[in-house]
Amino acid sequence: MAHIIVFGNEKGGSGKSTTTMHVATALVREGFKVGGLDLDLRQRSFHRYIENRQATMQKRAISLPCPILMTLPEIDPASLAEGENIFDKRLSAAVAGMENQVDFIVIDCPGSHTRLSQVAHSMADTLVTPMNDSFVDFDLLARVDPETYDITGPSVYSEMVWHSRKLRAQAGLKPFDWIVLRNRLGAQEMHNKRKVGAAMEALAKRIGFRVSSGFAERVIFRELFPSGLTLLDLKEVGVDKLNISNLAAKQELRDLIKDLRLPNVAVSF
Repeated sequence: MAHIIVFGNEKGGSGKSTTTMHVATALVREGFKVGGLDLDLRQRSFHRYIENRQATMQKRAISLPCPILMTLPEIDPASLAEGENIFDKRLSAAVAGMENQVDFIVIDCPGSHTRLSQVAHSMADTLVTPMNDSFVDFDLLARVDPETYDITGPSVYSEMVWHSRKLRAQAGLKPFDWIVLRNRLGAQEMHNKRKVGAAMEALAKRIGFRVSSGFAERVIFRELFPSGLTLLDLKEVGVDKLNISNLAAKQELRDLIKDLRLPNVAVSF
């Protein structure tokens, strides 16, 4: 049975698809079979990232570890039971078709609230929520007092995650492991960074998630997408010497994979 990793939040621009692709390809490099599914039916950044990778391999006549690209199957509306949602059926069919063929299914959710995203969250074994290190993104998790920065209550995304946990409990499934990634951390220890960090740790204890550092803001992540490459592919495409920034980014990826605590995964890259 595949372990399902869902990458989700309700705000774009957090590095979610980049993080999804790097985790998926890292797992393939560790010898696991990984299926990749993009639920953003409009933008499809993760889906296109994998397609770009496939195109690069064909163009350069090279072989790179790659997730298996999954798609939502078409469903005949006439086959739906009374009251059954077609998006629920399509997602369930996609997962059921792969869960016995791969070790991990990695799902990238859209940066907005959709039916597909909500259902995917309830299917997660591991939930990863990348967010920019600012109170703008933090507002998705909780509201804070503008003067004291004390947490005054949960916000829209946390409430959706709570609902997903409730659905899993009702179905007799074990709770998912929720990790919030602080992406795009500034290089320097700034006052705002400390405030966000303190608020994050306080909220983690209240609503039950773990905090991990994700990726810092780096130019290389913008450059890799068109070719579908990741940090772990650079030597295979002719980059023999990594600069300091690239080496630091690679270490961030190592730390992230370790922090996810996925079953049977030991980092060797």
